[in-house]
Amino acid sequence: MGTLVNIREIYKIYNAGPNEVRALDGVSLNIIEGEFLAIIGHSGSGKSTLMNIMGCLDVPTSGDYVLNGEKVANLSENRLSHIRNREIGFIFQNFNLIPSLSALENVELPLLYRGMRRDERHGAATDALKRVGLENRIGHRPYELSGGQQQRVAIARAIAARPPVILADEPTGNLDTRSGGDVIRILHELNDEGKTIILITHDATIAAEAKRVVSITDGRIISDGKTA
Repeated sequence: MGTLVNIREIYKIYNAGPNEVRALDGVSLNIIEGEFLAIIGHSGSGKSTLMNIMGCLDVPTSGDYVLNGEKVANLSENRLSHIRNREIGFIFQNFNLIPSLSALENVELPLLYRGMRRDERHGAATDALKRVGLENRIGHRPYELSGGQQQRVAIARAIAARPPVILADEPTGNLDTRSGGDVIRILHELNDEGKTIILITHDATIAAEAKRVVSITDGRIISDGKTA
């Protein structure tokens, strides 16, 4: 398998000058296709900034970022949006579901933005919800679902378009232990099927579920190694 993510000497600097803040300070990282990698760090460590850049939600001040063979650091917002929609499935701590839409409609929404036909996106969204065990909740709105069920809807939304990368930002942070375990189990299953999983967390126990753990402090990677 080839290199999916190639980051070289990435800097993210705010307030350039004597009072500058280096959210990322010369970060370099390779991620191979099919890896299950966790990036761990405390609040303010730079892990969220790194996640935003890897997810094409932000751009670096300087440095190179190649995703799936395409250099993305200096692309237009339209092209970044296209990459986000087709290459990356996002799972967020706060679910980010639209309250007025059903589970099915929430999962269908990014497929609509891709221009997928109605019958195709309905089928893909239904299959994704079945994949996470929510086939009997497709018509329910978020307020009718538990936190764990809402996160599974978010996972279904992330995987419906079958992107090669799943980027999970503290996906168990708002869940109880059982629901968090369900989320981790699904991530393992997706990785077993060949998806590249990038897990952002502050929790060492959650990070240990990954096959490789990268630790970041003060905008710098301080360790990078395989788990037992």
